[in-house]
This record gives sequence, structure tokens and C-alpha cells, in this order.
Amino acid sequence: MRSGPVSRHARIRLLAAVATVCALSATPLSPQAVAADTPTYSETYRPQFHFTPEKNWMNDPNGLVYFKGEYHLFYQYNPNGDSWGDMSWGHAVSKDLVHWEELPLALSHDDEEMVFSGSAVVDRDNSTGFGTKKNPPMVAVYTSLAKDTGIQAQSLAYSTDRGRTWTKYQDNPVIDIGSKEFRDPKVQWYAPTKSWLMTVSLSTEHKVRFYSSKNLKDWDLLSEFGPAGATGGVWECPDLFPLAVDGDENNIKWVLVVNINPGGIAGGSAAQYFVGDFDGEKFTADDKGTYTPPTGTVVQDFEGTDFGSWTATGTAFGTGPAAGAVAGQGTVAGFDGQGLANSFHSGDGATGTLTSPSFTVDSAYLNFKVGGGRHPHVAGTVMEQGPPPEGTLLADFEGGTYGDWTATGDAFGTAPATGTLPDQQEVSGFLGSGLVNSYLNGDSTTGALTSPEFTIDKDYVNFLVGGGNHPAGSANPTAVELLVDGEVVRSTTGQDGEALNWASWDVKDLAGKKAQIKIVDDNSGGWGHLNVDHIMLSDTQARPVSQETSVNLIVDGQVVRSATGANSETLDWASFDLRPYAGKQARIQIVDMNTAGWGHVLADRFTTADTAAKSVVQRADWADYGKDYYAAVSWENAPGGKRYMIGWMNNWDYSGAIPTSPWRGAQSVPREMALRTINGRIRLTGKPVNGLESLRQRPATASGVTVKSTSKTLIGRAAQGKALDIEATFSLEDADRFGLKVRTGADGEETVIGYDTTTQELYVDRTRSGAVDFNSTFPGVQAAPLKARNGKVKLRILVDWSSVEVFGGSGETVITDQIFPDPASQGVEIFAENGSVKLDKAVVWHLDSAHE
Repeated sequence: MRSGPVSRHARIRLLAAVATVCALSATPLSPQAVAADTPTYSETYRPQFHFTPEKNWMNDPNGLVYFKGEYHLFYQYNPNGDSWGDMSWGHAVSKDLVHWEELPLALSHDDEEMVFSGSAVVDRDNSTGFGTKKNPPMVAVYTSLAKDTGIQAQSLAYSTDRGRTWTKYQDNPVIDIGSKEFRDPKVQWYAPTKSWLMTVSLSTEHKVRFYSSKNLKDWDLLSEFGPAGATGGVWECPDLFPLAVDGDENNIKWVLVVNINPGGIAGGSAAQYFVGDFDGEKFTADDKGTYTPPTGTVVQDFEGTDFGSWTATGTAFGTGPAAGAVAGQGTVAGFDGQGLANSFHSGDGATGTLTSPSFTVDSAYLNFKVGGGRHPHVAGTVMEQGPPPEGTLLADFEGGTYGDWTATGDAFGTAPATGTLPDQQEVSGFLGSGLVNSYLNGDSTTGALTSPEFTIDKDYVNFLVGGGNHPAGSANPTAVELLVDGEVVRSTTGQDGEALNWASWDVKDLAGKKAQIKIVDDNSGGWGHLNVDHIMLSDTQARPVSQETSVNLIVDGQVVRSATGANSETLDWASFDLRPYAGKQARIQIVDMNTAGWGHVLADRFTTADTAAKSVVQRADWADYGKDYYAAVSWENAPGGKRYMIGWMNNWDYSGAIPTSPWRGAQSVPREMALRTINGRIRLTGKPVNGLESLRQRPATASGVTVKSTSKTLIGRAAQGKALDIEATFSLEDADRFGLKVRTGADGEETVIGYDTTTQELYVDRTRSGAVDFNSTFPGVQAAPLKARNGKVKLRILVDWSSVEVFGGSGETVITDQIFPDPASQGVEIFAENGSVKLDKAVVWHLDSAHE
């Protein structure tokens, strides 16, 4: 049983009401789970030069400090398993930021608290009295989460033996404002006032607070910063530090890093930053000016009394444009003029569509404003639930009994439910008059419901599922599981919504096996229940019903572009690239098929233009444009005044589902940060720490290679590998796209690292990078702005056993992505599309393992 609140990422999902479609995808058993005898650090996806704990769950880096010749890396750690829970501080040290020694657990959770993220300092003047001036203490400042109340407060622990053992301060906490969203203190010494400076997050308010102290125990509030920039998710793990601009020590600017989840540039988790000034009390971000969208031709601005030639279905959009908020809705902002499309008519429970007439695509971009819920379009969904596929029915839960299914615990009762239970939101989407509903007596009840054994003799297991999103393998799951030989080989959860929807498991590889279905409710917190119905074997995969709130572009009957809101009543710009569909017939469709929280969409000002409009998220500054760089913070006291930063190489969208074992979670390569003036703007840049070059072995070189509209092997076998460091410089010719493909292998497996000359963007495409089907938000393409310099594009690419980190230009553009390729996929190729490119030079080094 969970005695504390739901986990951080579960809370974030509840807060944002994110309808991720991980619930609709099968989660196969980790490939390592059957290879327990594999030597440590040689497992299939084990990083060779990124830090990972020997086993168990890891997330945010914490307590980054340099002391007596050692870089300390503490981190959020579960000492009891490979899913989030029992949060404590793990510990590792390094002399070069490359080779790490994992040490025993530093700060442990206990009966009263979990130890959330924070920082560490060396108290050289012994201002705390925890040590002596001769032997100054290391002091950890961390967020203590009270298990009984959920209150987050700032607390202290100290060590007088170089961080090997720790004592929690007896008068903790040192700052308590009674908040459940007040966390992640970053503390540093601020010399001008001879005091300690704390930067800490008011997460759901999108604010950072600054406090001052003389002794780390008594703190005074200085100021607040925010909301600003991207605010589509909670703000976490802030960091504040000074850097010289272009190496000029007479021109110092301050960088405020604010990690955000969800709502990052590539979706989900990301590290945002602001450049500005800090005067000892207040941080002021540089003024980036107001945004003026591109001019163009307005297609629909909803300024009329009706929808004109656009067609509405359902009741969600009413009979005409709204003048702002409608009954029961919060304040709506960000639309232009007097009217907009607003699907909140009759509340979130109403559904419908609003569709434009067909038009010929004759412009480069379609720009528009969108707001409302973050429920993306999912390929393969249908607008209406049709009859179930034909097949063998395993259970429909009709007739008033569970039949030969076995129930344990008290969550499922003695018989199926007939619909919505007392105090439950309305349950919908089930078939007939009965279903499994473990909300009996509320979320606090737990239990399991297990089918008799059956033989898998068809290609798919289809079933309807709703309820909580707590995956199998987490501390307290709400999951439908497929058991073969007693082992979980597939699992699916709900989406934190009461509506049931189709889910399917592809079980072709399990043909002829004996199996059981187990419905597990082991969660007593928020959304701690499941709804399940109509479990069947079929040779046809059931298609889930759309639950989107989105604006879609439809070409040839297919959704080819889609945008959604950010769980906000404020509209923001979005853009569709129309160029691939020039001359074709298209329609715009605004869709609200969601009846849960934030189950509505707002849209306005559809405009065709020659250039793309940019959203607040696109206009924000990002330390990394990939999917897997979060909770980024920097080391204090680094030698030579260097500023090194590291991030958790994962994303809360799928962090609990990545196919690694017996560990889950990795840190990025530490990066040396700098401020540089690039294209007239001051940008935060990063490059891998120099120590990484000590791992380089056996360089292979290519130069003066021209490629035209093809892909071919780079250098040959000498460049193949699973752990590589690649430096490459290209000269632009007439290719639309060009670059390198890494970890290439059989059946088209590849990770594409490319440059698009038409958009001036660096990108990473991991749609075919290996295992990608464990979560629907994992495959995809991450892109980032990068201008060529003097007609050249320079890349540095780090390839590890389960990641790529791509540094473009002077490090102003970085994309970090996890990948899970077949170990045999080790090829490197050069490619060009629709024209030629010249590779001036490429050097490929194999990297030795940093594990000792």
C-alpha cells in the first residue's frame, strides 16, 4: 500500500489530465528480464559512458558539488525497485566527470518523509556549525515530502566525511510554506552579500523564488520570477548561475534554468532557460520584444454570427462562434477579434467536430491559434465505436457474476458492476450492462481479478479499459496483465479517465501458449482503480475511439498534420507545413472527442502564409531540443570557474516503460556550458566535457565525399559500433536534407541525424531506431533551429548503447534522445535527399567503456 501521495509523474499526469496513449499500447516484457545472469554493465541497453546505477530506478541529478578532488553526483533513487518510489538520494563520485564510482545510499527515505530533489554545498566557513573551519561540512539542501500530508518543505542534512555518511538536521524543515508544490532547492554562495542564495520552485504557479541566508538554517524571501516563457507544465529543478558572454569577464550575464514537464519543446519533459541579470535580490530576464506573427490571408477568423461554410457535428461547438468563455468556463484569452471556435458548450462532456470546406493547397503554411485540452490525435483511432471485431469472447462480465474468474482483495466485490459506482465520475464506453469496476468503496480498495487459463490461438487480445494510469512494474499498479508461465508479458493501464476504450495486444509470437488475464488494482491513491470489459481473442485488432481535442489537416481522407492545446484557456500560435501537399485537396477539422478533464478545444485565426508562426514554446530558449534531457542542473565549485551541467536522460511521458533492466534511468553526458552571441542573440551553449576524449580509440576518417539522393555506408566496417564519438562537417549544395544514420541494421533499423536545408533545422528521427512501441509518444522526429555558417554545418554526435546526443554548430543546438536498437545494428551511413551534399570531413572514434 502507498502511505504517501502518488508519485511525482503520476501527480503531474493528474494535474495536467494528460490523455497519453501509452494506455493503448502493449508493453512487452523487457528483453533483459529473462537474462538475469548477464554481467553487470554489459546488459543489452546499458550505457557505456553515461552514468547509470548498478540497479533500480534513477531520475533527477541532485547535490552537484566539487569537493576535495571529487565531483559528487547525487540523484533521485529508489533503493527498492526499478520504478519510481521510496525516493532517496543515491550517490556517485568522479575525478573527471567520465569515470564514476557508485557509493552507498546517501539520504534515505523513512517512515515520515521521502527525499526529493535538491542541491549540496561546501560550508567552508562552517556557518551552520555542522563541522569545523578545518573540516568544513558538506550540506545537502533537499525537499522533504511529508508522507502523511503531502507537504513539500526544504530540509538539511550534513556530512563531515566527504559525503560518505549523512545526518539529517534535527530541526528540519528550514523553510515550510505549507505547500504541496514547493520543491527542488538549488543553493550557492553569493559572494557580494556574503550569504547563501537559494533558488526554488513554486511548481504549479510557474514561479521561481529566491531566498537568502547567513547560516543555511534561517532564510529570508528575496523575490519571485515568473510566470514567463513556456508554462504548459510544472516548473521544477531550477538553477541560477553567472557566465561570461563570449568569454568576456567584463560582460557577465545570469542564466536561470527552469525545467518544465510536460510542455517541453519536443513534448513532455525539457530544460528551458532564461538569460538576464541578477542584482542580489531579483532576476530580470532580457526583453526579447513582442511577437508579430507572419502576415497572410485569413481563411477563417470566426467573426461572423455563424460558422459560415464550415460544418458542425455534435453539440460541443454550439450553433456559432463563441465571444470568449461560455457558461461554466474559466477566462479565455489569446484569441483575435470578437469570436472563436470553442467546444466547451455544455462543458467537457460534449463532443463534436467543426470542418472546413475542401480547398486546394496553394500556400506554404497554415497558421492558426489553438488552446484547450492536451489530448493529441492518435493514428488509427476512429470517430465512433463500431461493433467489436469477430473472435472468441473470453469475458463480457454479463449475467451478474464473475463466472470462473478468481477475485482477491476487496476492490472488485463479488460481482461485476452495472456502470458508475457511488461517488464516481460517469463511466462510459463499456458494452452491455456489466463491467469490471474496481472503484468499489472508492480508490482506497485494492485487489486482483484473474481469469482461468486459456490458449492463445489468435493474433490479438482485444479489450476495453479505463481508469487509472499506474503501469505494471510501478510500485502500485492499476493494470491489465497477460500472464504466460506466471510471468507478465503484456500490460496496459487506463488513462486517468472513466471512459473505456479499446486496447489490443499483438500476441502472434505467443501462439499456442497457455495464458491468463489478470486485472490488478494495487493502488489506493488518486485514480487508483480500473474499468475493464469485453475481453476477446481475435485475428483483427480493435481500433480505439478518438479521445482527441485537436486541430487536424486532412488530405486524401487521412490526418496528415495535427495540433492540440496545452491544458490552457489561453490560445497560442501553431502552424502546419503545407508544402508536401501542394496542389492537393485538403480540409481543416477541429475535433473534440474527449469527455474528461480539459475535454475541449479552442481555435481561431486560420491564416495561410509564406512562413510559419511560432508558439510561445517555440519562441522559448531550450538547453536541449530532444525528448530526453530533464532536471538539468549544474555543479558548484568546479575547478577553474567552469560551469558543468548534467540532465536526467529520460522523459516522464514514458520513463517507467523504457525496456531496461535491472536499472531504469541514465544521466546525460556532463556538458561544459557557455554563453555565446550567435546570430545576434546571446545563447546558452553546451559541449561534452573534455574528459570524454580520453575514451577515444581507433579513429576512422573520411573526407571530400559527395553524396547525391542516396544513402551509403560511411568509411566501412571501421566506423561501425555501438559507442561512438563522431565529428562531421558538411558543405551545403542542393540537397533538401542530409546527414548521418547511426546504429543501422537489418529491416531498415536506423537512427537518422539530419539537417533540413528548407527549414534550417537539425533533426533526429528515431521512428525506426529499434524498440519504439512501448509508448506511443516515443517514436518521432525531434527538430531544432540551426543556421549554417559560411555554407557549412558542423555536428558532434555521441552514440551510446541506448542514446544519441547531437551537438550542432557551437553547441547552441543540442538534441538528446534515447534509442533502443538491436545490438547487431552498428552501421553508420551518410545520406542526402533530393540533391547533393559534400562531406568535408568526418572522424569516427570508437569509445571505450567508462566502467572499471
